[in-house]
Amino acid sequence: MRRRDVLAGAGSLATGAALTFPAPAFAQGLRQLKMVTAWPAGSPGLQSSADRLAQRISTASDGRINIQVFPAGAFVGAFEIFDAVRTGLADMTDYYWEKKSAAFSFFAAVPFGFTANELFAWVQYGGGQELWDALSGQFNIKPLLCLNTGTQMGGWCTREVPSPEAFRGLRYRMPGLGGDVLRRIGATVVNVPGGEIVNTFKSGAIEGSEWVGPWLDMDLGLHKVAGYYYYPGFHEPGTGSTLGINKRLWESFDASERRLIEDAAAAEYARSLAEFNFNNALWLRKLRDEGTVKILKFDDSVLKELYRISKDVVAEAGSGDDLSKKIYASYQQSFPLIIDWSDIAEGAVLNSRRLA
Repeated sequence: MRRRDVLAGAGSLATGAALTFPAPAFAQGLRQLKMVTAWPAGSPGLQSSADRLAQRISTASDGRINIQVFPAGAFVGAFEIFDAVRTGLADMTDYYWEKKSAAFSFFAAVPFGFTANELFAWVQYGGGQELWDALSGQFNIKPLLCLNTGTQMGGWCTREVPSPEAFRGLRYRMPGLGGDVLRRIGATVVNVPGGEIVNTFKSGAIEGSEWVGPWLDMDLGLHKVAGYYYYPGFHEPGTGSTLGINKRLWESFDASERRLIEDAAAAEYARSLAEFNFNNALWLRKLRDEGTVKILKFDDSVLKELYRISKDVVAEAGSGDDLSKKIYASYQQSFPLIIDWSDIAEGAVLNSRRLA
């Protein structure tokens, strides 16, 4: 779900929500705002999350802040939301910001990086938010985490990929840093909009593709065009999406309004993660019950090679300007700390379940 298109010409899998606040909308203490997203209307888990966030802010503010949500294409195109928010025309999502700076990837997903809870911990308490504010501020945007899909799947294939060598020449759809990793392992990386994945499979133009997880993958129909479903999603271990707010608008809010929006975004981050986790569990069960798809773990030899390559790819993403280097340094400092705790806390509990 990271750096990916939801439909042809639509948004990526990290929730893209953008708020726009035109000057005429300020009247009698009320704010009428526009939120533009990268998701098509009716997208489960994505557009529905944006709608829920807007409603939460309106309700919590007693109607003082009202937000009209526009799905992809209804106000601006999915690929236009960043500039729409930057210029004050609207507000938006973070998933496509990596083209503005590769360092934005650290606040969404990097291969073998933070899980959803770990990402939120770093952003909230490890200095990530301050660095993110500085990075986004260069583009006149205030960023807040507002959605997470949780750990994603590695993707669908029409044939087995039992070894690193099996990736050579494999035509695989995977955008972003994950795509860079696959390219270096020998795959032929193909990028097509999410809405075109199924037909691209049918045409034979691709032999593999990632999307999100069982819930949205089956909603898209990927289980009907590919017989092998791999995990884990090394490329997106916890994909965060951003509520980007025009900086001038953000600075016009008083302290209580800012806190309200921050708390609403944090609440939606937790709620969306819960929604994805439960629905992925339900749809995984449905997929198993159907029995037509082989659900396979990437071989350890594959994961070790992907991890080795990922270290270089991630380091390059943090090797840009001085601010990018600071972000990468913070990530590198926090990552082993969080891994240590995760391994002896949640990781140990998860491993102990296998003993029963």
